[in-house]
Amino acid sequence: MEWTPRKKKILAAIVDAYIETGEPIGSKFLVERLEEQVSSATVRNVMAELAAEGYLEQPHTSAGRIPSERGYRFYVDCLSEEYKK
Repeated sequence: MEWTPRKKKILAAIVDAYIETGEPIGSKFLVERLEEQVSSATVRNVMAELAAEGYLEQPHTSAGRIPSERGYRFYVDCLSEEYKK
């Protein structure tokens, strides 16, 4: 899988929001929080990719996504790399 800056930002935004709210995160919520202008459809596509790759989970069909253990691990590893610089 290729990690684009957009994909990293979306995963980070989902983890941050989930930590804050404890609720599954939907695409509409993310579009409002992201600095970059992206459509809900783009966010949903990236979320679907992240879910297919095991970084996100969907508690049930009508819910948003939550980070998986793998998603949290990537988030922590990325942050620790940034702090080392």
